[in-house]
Amino acid sequence: MRELTKREKQRIRKLVTNNCANYCEEYGCLPLDCDCYMFGIAFNTSKLCRYFENAVLPLDTELYAVFNRLPTRACKQCGKRFAAAGKQLYCSEQCAAEARRIQTAKRVRKHRVKAKM
Repeated sequence: MRELTKREKQRIRKLVTNNCANYCEEYGCLPLDCDCYMFGIAFNTSKLCRYFENAVLPLDTELYAVFNRLPTRACKQCGKRFAAAGKQLYCSEQCAAEARRIQTAKRVRKHRVKAKM
C-alpha cells in the first residue's frame, strides 16, 4: 500500500473528466448523482469505481500498472514508464520505430566510415 503521488492524482482526474461516460462536468457522477469519488482517492489499494476500473483505467498503462501492481519498466527511447510485457523495451510502436530509425542511421554511418578507409 502506498499513497498516490500528486501527478498520479492529476492523471486520474484528467482520465475521468476526458474519458468517463458517467461523468458530467455540471452534475458530477451521473449514476451516483454526486461528485466523482475517484477525485478523492489517495492510496493505490483504495476501492475503485467499477466503470473506471474496467473502461477508463486501461487507457493509461502506467496508472493501470500502479493499481494492479504490475512490474513497470522505463522505455529505452523516451523514458516513460509502462507495464512490462515480457521482453518489451519500448512503450509504443512510435518509440520502437524511432529507435529503429536511429539505430539504422548509426549503422549506415559506421559502414560509410569503414568503406572510406
